[in-house]
Amino acid sequence: MSLSHFYIGKPILSIKVLLLTILLGGCNNQTELKSAEVSNVLDKDPVQYNVPFSKVPDARDVVLYQVNIRSFSMTHNIQGIISRLDSIKSLGVNVIYLMPIYPVGTLKAVNSPYCVKDYKSVNPEFGSINDLRALIDGAHTRGMSVILDWVANHTSWDNPWIKNKSWYQQDSSGQIVSPKGYNDVAQLNFKNADMRAAMIKAMKYWIYTANCDGFRCDYADGPSFDFWKQAIDTLRNIQTHKLLMLAEGSRGDHFSAGFNYIFGFKFFDQLKNVYGKEKSALSLDSINALEYVNANDLNRVVRYTSNHDVNSSDGTPQDLFGGTSGSMAAFVAVAYMKGIPMIYNGQEVGYPKRIEFPFTSSVIDWTLNPDIKSEYKQIIALWNSNAALRRGVLKSYSNADICAFTKILGDETVLIMVNLRNKIIDYPLPLTFANTTRCDAFNNNPISLGSNITLQPYSYIVLK
Repeated sequence: MSLSHFYIGKPILSIKVLLLTILLGGCNNQTELKSAEVSNVLDKDPVQYNVPFSKVPDARDVVLYQVNIRSFSMTHNIQGIISRLDSIKSLGVNVIYLMPIYPVGTLKAVNSPYCVKDYKSVNPEFGSINDLRALIDGAHTRGMSVILDWVANHTSWDNPWIKNKSWYQQDSSGQIVSPKGYNDVAQLNFKNADMRAAMIKAMKYWIYTANCDGFRCDYADGPSFDFWKQAIDTLRNIQTHKLLMLAEGSRGDHFSAGFNYIFGFKFFDQLKNVYGKEKSALSLDSINALEYVNANDLNRVVRYTSNHDVNSSDGTPQDLFGGTSGSMAAFVAVAYMKGIPMIYNGQEVGYPKRIEFPFTSSVIDWTLNPDIKSEYKQIIALWNSNAALRRGVLKSYSNADICAFTKILGDETVLIMVNLRNKIIDYPLPLTFANTTRCDAFNNNPISLGSNITLQPYSYIVLK
């Protein structure tokens, strides 16, 4: 509706005009409110909550931790996360990624947190905006950033946006359609400029109102490249904030759109094949090349052995990667080879059960397996302390069974060898390292090398 012809003093006042009267300090009853003036007030960004976080890490140095709010604690809410911030920090994590915090739709719905009813509210199931602020404040106090899960591709059927039919894709009969295979949600139309503007405004809302540090963008392969370019350019124009942007997608243009990260779907799938189908470890090299097409030196792929999708559908890291020892070896390859590591809540204590969709029937037992947690801490601590692991140039020395590679930065060289098989492997060392003395990177003990090195089943060795 146009607001260009409303006058103060008319018998029936628009609520928006009444609000503007208050905001603008009142108007002479003969003064017309011009549409541009109205737009400037109505579209004004929210007041910034608290001070923008100044210690958002370099995108190359991130250790990402995914929180599934529904299963994270006995309280199933934001307060349950706040109480464990110190534990998350102790892993070596510097960025927390929260699964969707928004109210969930009920019309045609299956209780999915990715069925968003309101882009500008906190789900009462989880708490309030003040709870979210307290969580983000607490993370910032501990030196950790927080990114929110953003669901851009679709909304619930009872989202108020649905009244704007042109904001959604329609079939030949004019009916709003769902994304293929997901009938609980309605597919947005990214050719509609008004919808795009509303979407970007909603993303900005959380940066200002909750002081978040960026977004993990769900199913980023769905919305168009030009939308993401417009959205990210707009968000990065907020000069007071340094933002981290993660595309949960593998499309080749996401880096060009401005995302820091894409998701390592292909690497994860191939790593499963190496373990489960005896595929060659050499195959991981081609995946590295494929996932870094169009990347610059600052871009990274998020690598993982678990997340909320694959944990629910495929199994835990122990299920997929040869038990506890095999899953830890897989995590070393994930963390050190080329990318940034991500941990899904619960895997650090070896939680043995799937957290199944819609994630309401499981609660992680945090008392489990302190030895596994200690091993994750050790792997991540080395990542955090060694710039070559984070930023070094990768060179592969893999064979069919051993994922072996160096990371080189300046005069620092780190050699990583990971046995991806459940058997003893005798690995011929590259000539550069044969018959030399190196240090164990985890404890600095010297190791004298011959021409070969024997790796126990699902073991790993990191030398510097």
